[in-house]
Amino acid sequence: MALSRLRLTDTTLRDAHQSLWATRMRTEDMLPVAEQLDRVGYHSLEVWGGATFDVCLRFLEEDPWERLVALRKAIRNTPLQMLLRGQSLVGYKHYPDDVVDAFIRRAVANGISIIRIFDALNDIRNLEHPMAVAKEAGAHVQATVVYTISPIHTTEHYVATARQLAERGADSLCLKDMAGLLTPYRAYELVRRFKEEIGLPVQLHSHYIGGLAPMTYLKAAEAGVDVIDTASAPMAFGASQPPVETIVNALRGTERDSGLDLDLLFEVARYFDDLRRRRGFERGVTRISDMRVFSHQVPGGMISNLVTQLEQQKALDKLHDVLAEIPKVREDLGFPPLVTPTSQIVGTQAVLNILMGARYKVVPDEVKAYAKGLYGQPPAPLSPEVRRILIGDAEVITCRPADLLPPGMEKARQEIGSLARCEEDVISYALFPQTARKFLEGKAGHGGAGLAPAAAQVAASGPAPGTTKEVGALNIKEIKELIKLLNETDISELNVESEGVRVSIKKAVAAGLTVAAPASSAAPVRPAARTEELPAEEPEATELVLRENQYAVTAPMVGTFYRAPAPDADPFVKEGDIVEVGQPLCIIEAMKLMNEIEAEVRGRIERVLVENAQPVEYGQPLFIIEKLP
Repeated sequence: MALSRLRLTDTTLRDAHQSLWATRMRTEDMLPVAEQLDRVGYHSLEVWGGATFDVCLRFLEEDPWERLVALRKAIRNTPLQMLLRGQSLVGYKHYPDDVVDAFIRRAVANGISIIRIFDALNDIRNLEHPMAVAKEAGAHVQATVVYTISPIHTTEHYVATARQLAERGADSLCLKDMAGLLTPYRAYELVRRFKEEIGLPVQLHSHYIGGLAPMTYLKAAEAGVDVIDTASAPMAFGASQPPVETIVNALRGTERDSGLDLDLLFEVARYFDDLRRRRGFERGVTRISDMRVFSHQVPGGMISNLVTQLEQQKALDKLHDVLAEIPKVREDLGFPPLVTPTSQIVGTQAVLNILMGARYKVVPDEVKAYAKGLYGQPPAPLSPEVRRILIGDAEVITCRPADLLPPGMEKARQEIGSLARCEEDVISYALFPQTARKFLEGKAGHGGAGLAPAAAQVAASGPAPGTTKEVGALNIKEIKELIKLLNETDISELNVESEGVRVSIKKAVAAGLTVAAPASSAAPVRPAARTEELPAEEPEATELVLRENQYAVTAPMVGTFYRAPAPDADPFVKEGDIVEVGQPLCIIEAMKLMNEIEAEVRGRIERVLVENAQPVEYGQPLFIIEKLP
């Protein structure tokens, strides 16, 4: 058969930095190169969805909707593409249909042209509604077949899944190999059968992590794949996609020649290489440990986040133990493909199993929901023993999970109230209530303008040597981060405001960095006119001493402490309450999941030691319980 040019999608602004930088690329990092990317002639630019939405709100203090609008304004010719997790949208649980409707319609209105929609379990029921809404909104619907390896996931399974997606109105198909497990000849077989038996355009998505992807792409090209996903070389390799430059050159002069300009691609690559160096990120590489993906199957987007999560838990030395535990948990849960949210569910449970030193001692709410069928039907049934450990005798549902969810938009609108400036803010709150409320409160406190952390502002803007940089209000921790940053840059001075005090952070000639309060400051200043060192670290808290009949409930992980299951809900417990073994006491949000902490003894709550929404460290006391018989 005659084959046409192979088209390419660039993932640099979404999946590439999600895979390599834990999704930490900022909008201000993207905009300077947007026009060049637009001139390349890509099939599409993947710029949104996946983890970008959550990370913008949670860590970057950016509005993801504003990012999308800014990119659409800068990129006028190339379609913008996003990744949508089916009924989970950009979150880690299923959302009601009205939230799905609102999110998809606003995404299209704000600039998205192509929506790649997948379900982690390949459960068609979870794709039907998002696909229908996306088509009504005018988007190109790219329905996805998620690839993994297990006794359940045969070629016939994948072909049957693709056929069902086509019957439900897909405009094109994506074969999503999120962990780089697809071998060249299996790719040839699947693409050929999709093309011959389904008849829709086929796009292939893979990750370089184990080194198979470039070979897999070439065999898929021979089989007639229409589009493949690549990234700019500085943002490629490792857990990311294969480099566009390599694929373009490999196909030059063939019937699948992409026609893209290598010189322009290298101009783009120079920008991202400079950005990578300035931001202090490493290149993507494939190590022996990375090639263990053929065993543990952790996808590219999860690898960097898994490392970040273990670092936050001060347990990075446990990485290999966690990677060995993941396949065991996956088998326990019925061989789900490891793609968000199931990769998060399996990965987090594996982390907790290792950190706790016992399997399933702490089980996040999301794992319990999965076992109850609230994410859809697992590829294989859970064993009765595992299900009993996770959910006891609770009923397992058999309907479409979203059918059980009440509408969410009006409830979200009432709860967030005047903090929401627009419909997009309401949607953000409906998706991530705790995170979005904190973000919107921060924006309200800054006159409605979302401010990036000061250190990131400085790193991105890079003022010339000897200049002064003005930044927003800082706390002591942020000032210390700025000091570290200044040591690595040519900036000589920063004027900042901390706790109502106008101060200047300067490079000292011999003694390092100091904090000074300039006499010209209009704000109140500390009495000392001299330069003074930053305050020392706060002393560690005095060790808690318990009576014989007292029991301390401690944090099993680093995270954020919540007293109630939802905003404005009654706390699980309060001082004076009698609690029984297994009764929920609080939630610790960690590793993007809500982990319910249960009482291990019967007793009376004597003291609650932590404020709501306060960060907690591993081992930090949360409650004091007076033990009762």
